[in-house]
Amino acid sequence: MFLTIKRKRQLTQILKRRRILTNKLPQVIAIVGTNASGKSAVGIELAKVFNGEIISADSRQVYRGFDLCCGKVTDEESQIVPHHLLDVRNIGDCFSVADYQTMACSIITQILQRKRIPFIVGGTGLYVSSVIKGYLMRDESVEIELRDKLDKLSLKDLQEKLTPEGRAFLASNSSEFQNRRRIIRVIEKTAHGEPLYYENTPKYNALQLGITWSKETLHKRIDERLDARIERGMIDEVKEYLDQGGDQKVLYNLGLEYRYILWYLTGKFHSITDFKLELSRAIKHFAKRQATWFNRDKSIHWLDMNSDYSSQSRSLISDFLEL
Repeated sequence: MFLTIKRKRQLTQILKRRRILTNKLPQVIAIVGTNASGKSAVGIELAKVFNGEIISADSRQVYRGFDLCCGKVTDEESQIVPHHLLDVRNIGDCFSVADYQTMACSIITQILQRKRIPFIVGGTGLYVSSVIKGYLMRDESVEIELRDKLDKLSLKDLQEKLTPEGRAFLASNSSEFQNRRRIIRVIEKTAHGEPLYYENTPKYNALQLGITWSKETLHKRIDERLDARIERGMIDEVKEYLDQGGDQKVLYNLGLEYRYILWYLTGKFHSITDFKLELSRAIKHFAKRQATWFNRDKSIHWLDMNSDYSSQSRSLISDFLEL
């Protein structure tokens, strides 16, 4: 019994020291959630109230163009609150988690120097975690000969090359087995004996707020947003890219809206109705995987969007910032 009590005291002291160290770290706020949950609007609302600036955490909004496909904020919205990490790469350029982490941390430093609050807003969970959990990123070794061989393989062949550890890693990160770039990178890491999982050294004291809806409500929001984007010209964005000589492989690798619009424009669907139905199903399935990712993080405070989420979120932020 003495050892048990002693061990409890030791653990209490360790946790207390960690809390003290964490509280001394710079403060950031993250707004996370699935597709069509309303993260952008909530992020703008809260950043405006708390003198903040927004850092996008969306793996496709980093690319220039296709504003409707990936749901970028409008020019009017970006004028309400400063936004960062939008349009920082050309379509087709490589952009890794390490790239995001480096750029986001640099921007956070600049925002803090302006005596403002950094708000990380987005649905790419790996991007958010890389920053607020402080993933220790290692230099990625790329063997050109191996990469060339893997690039020539079909998706099915790549999937079959995954080791059990590689499959478990992709599943644990809610990643798509349809993502060629992700599978290739996992195969390369396994081949070179590189660790698949990240070690953490937090650089920030982070408050995470999550936005969630019932399944029925979220599905309705997804369908309404899809209809609105198509009405505003989402398909035309991709058609213009192809008409200017754009690469179909780039669209396929970007996934979801890009991939399905490519299939629609190349005749895979018999009608616009079939296209919308299949894309809607794909987005809903992806949103389910996003929810699985975020639900594993017990530090996220989920807002009750059917109640007074605004007062709830403002109270949480005020307590966090000790205002």
